Amino acid sequence: MSDAVPLKILGICGSLRKSSNNAMALKAAGELMPAEMVLETADISVLPHYHDDVRLKGYPATAQHFRAQIAAADAVLFATPEYNFSVPGVLKNAIDWASRPPDQPCNGKPCAIIGAASGLLGSARAQYHLRQIIGSVNMLAVNKPEVFITFAPTKFDDEGRLIDQGARDLITQLMVALRDWTLRLRR
Repeated sequence: MSDAVPLKILGICGSLRKSSNNAMALKAAGELMPAEMVLETADISVLPHYHDDVRLKGYPATAQHFRAQIAAADAVLFATPEYNFSVPGVLKNAIDWASRPPDQPCNGKPCAIIGAASGLLGSARAQYHLRQIIGSVNMLAVNKPEVFITFAPTKFDDEGRLIDQGARDLITQLMVALRDWTLRLRR
């Protein structure tokens, strides 16, 4: 695949916090993915609250841009924290904007999930809920390996680099699986 155009992966972080563990995990994924992949990140902080009356009058420019990013990507990589045993509202809001007609860019889009949280489960409950949400919009998720970065504040150094080798290895494996899954779905 070295002569081919790189696979474009759109990273979507469910945390808006500047020093977010999930933003740092997404950055690590960009560094650990195979050379034939490139990561671009979406800024979901600019999206207004989803409102169907607004959508029916025409998508806001920020929502149009976000939808275009998903449409242009070969696959999506979600990084989600866990808020109250589920996904953050901003992430759900972004998916709501992206999943509506016409020309639903999520439909049939390959994706993968990583997550970091400060507790023992490392965003497992949020990832479970995210899998339900993306399944409902017909995104096609990689199932294995699952990447749960537990006790996340201890897994990154002062420069925001992921220093936990186990998590780095799992992210590397997931990025290979996402590449393979994306190419398989193209056949």
